[in-house]
Amino acid sequence: MRESGRVVLAAVAINGANFVLKLFGWLYTGSHSLFAEAIHSLADTCNQIILAFGIRKSLQVPNKEHPYGYHPMRYIAALISGVGIFCTGTGVSLYHGVHGLLHLAEAAPDTSYYWAFLLLLGSLISEGGTLVIALQAASRAARQQNLPLKRYILRGDDPTLNVVILEDAAAVLGVLIAGSCMGLTSFYGMPVFDAVGSLAIGGLLGGVASFVIVSNAGALVGKSIAPASLATINRCLEADEMVRAIHDVKATNMGNEVIRYKAEVDFDGRKLTRNYLDSVDLVALQQELKEVAEAGENGNLESVEEFMLKHGENIVDLLGAEVDRIENELKRKHPQVRHVDLEVL
Repeated sequence: MRESGRVVLAAVAINGANFVLKLFGWLYTGSHSLFAEAIHSLADTCNQIILAFGIRKSLQVPNKEHPYGYHPMRYIAALISGVGIFCTGTGVSLYHGVHGLLHLAEAAPDTSYYWAFLLLLGSLISEGGTLVIALQAASRAARQQNLPLKRYILRGDDPTLNVVILEDAAAVLGVLIAGSCMGLTSFYGMPVFDAVGSLAIGGLLGGVASFVIVSNAGALVGKSIAPASLATINRCLEADEMVRAIHDVKATNMGNEVIRYKAEVDFDGRKLTRNYLDSVDLVALQQELKEVAEAGENGNLESVEEFMLKHGENIVDLLGAEVDRIENELKRKHPQVRHVDLEVL
């Protein structure tokens, strides 16, 4: 979480500075592509501020209203970020591009793009640096889960890093598109290239936003953990001497690498009874059985009922203790499993 937070805060600072620089560049040149890039950086800055809030909120401790904590807040923040990219970045960029195509005569370049190219070069270096930082953080997280980097990103286990990676990758591509289209406009004196660049950047942002929205919406609905991780947890549970079989297993990622695990467990009744017998004095139990048998022969059924209630309750208490033991053992061996729900069959 600290690493994700550092990546997000670095992205906020860099994208905020890039927005200011691109804004001045657009005011100086009037370039549609540079305007789209300025909006792109503004959207990224606002969205990453939302991500930082989501990280902080997701670490809030559980309470009575939210007994499982606030872990999904990271997915909610990332989802809001994706909607923000789509509405602000995509919408404004497409609008500005269409406006440029409809008013080509008014958009003829009347100033040099020299300073704008320098601004884009600086933005390319800074955005690329943030992208490398985010990729390194994601690569370390992927190695911890024994997953390829691509698979880790596509699964969306860390929405914060994913959004930063996707936004910065789109930012790098956007700068290249803007620079190329501005260069063509400057070389040929045809503003149509610049307008097309704004449309291309809008389409790029739309693709990123769609992926962020779909992946985080799926996570909020409830997404299973990786099959390999689930199999490891299942083997740990099945290896317990008290468990004969497990059924209807479900394990969902609640966010912040916190897992909620649920399974129906077929307990070994004979083993449970043997453990109970090992915990009592068999001689005393035998004497108690003789007394109950004699009372039953004399028509005193209350003694039989009292015997069954006493030992039945003790066995149920022992079963509850075994369930608690197994749950604690799972949490100890797999720290990411914070919530375990075992149903006895």
